[in-house]
Amino acid sequence: MSRPPLHALLGFVAAARAGNLTRAAESQHLTVSALSHQIHGLEERLGRQLFDRGPRGVRLTAEGERLLSRVGPHLDALDQALRPYGPRHDEILTLSTTPSMASAWLVPRLGGFLAAHPQLEINLQSAASLVDFERDRDVDAALRIGRGTWPGVISEPLFDEWVAPVASPALVERMGGLPGDGELHRWPLLGDPDREWDAWFAAHGGRPPERYVAYFDDSEALHRGAAAGVGVALGKLTRVRLLVEAGQLVLLTGKRLRTGYGHYLVYPPRSADHAGLHALRSWLLEQAADYTAADVGTDAGGEGR
Repeated sequence: MSRPPLHALLGFVAAARAGNLTRAAESQHLTVSALSHQIHGLEERLGRQLFDRGPRGVRLTAEGERLLSRVGPHLDALDQALRPYGPRHDEILTLSTTPSMASAWLVPRLGGFLAAHPQLEINLQSAASLVDFERDRDVDAALRIGRGTWPGVISEPLFDEWVAPVASPALVERMGGLPGDGELHRWPLLGDPDREWDAWFAAHGGRPPERYVAYFDDSEALHRGAAAGVGVALGKLTRVRLLVEAGQLVLLTGKRLRTGYGHYLVYPPRSADHAGLHALRSWLLEQAADYTAADVGTDAGGEGR
């Protein structure tokens, strides 16, 4: 039997990793019909069924899993070997981040980076879900919030996440001014998705309210609810700072609480030699250091940040 054509193997691996012919075809710059024809031809050549096809996508058969385990690493190695010779590899950088991190922290600073590196083109992808570097191989790096323990990637810490109570100016006026120590439980508080209020009262005193006026399962909606005057949010400072500077929210106290999460630059080992990423990494670390130094506050124990 002659060797299967390389393009058919590439199409097979793309479909196996995507689990979806449409996404795989886009990554290979093919039509779905052309990719399906390639895979069907490969199955005929090998005399094996590689995929089970269903209404929600394709799934590898046992034979398909076996072929992917044998072929995938070799194609990855070939891709890695050829990357330095690809057109404009180091001048294009695809970065994934959450919409809130993009709008609240990254984008307001990004113009300075691009002005200093005019040869670079940044492709910014905003998504609430974590990028899968194995599946989305066109993504070079990501900004994530978490504990920095994601497997299979390099995680570099940028800065910690802190929270503090925030409310709209209208609510502050309606309540007769800023609350004193131990008075927050008398205000209309908004329940947060991470239940940070319990940690806040344990660290800074006072007691939780008997009930929260509303619950939000999304941080962005929580902050917007506070800005609309619904109640007091325990806001993530990275995301509410622009709202505070715009006068839409007011910090109710100088106290802060460090959460158990931080912001990280994350990238797979295959991106480690990307010159554009090297430039972005250096810039991000500088911006993060400046941001941390400028953010005056106190932690749960009363020490300066």
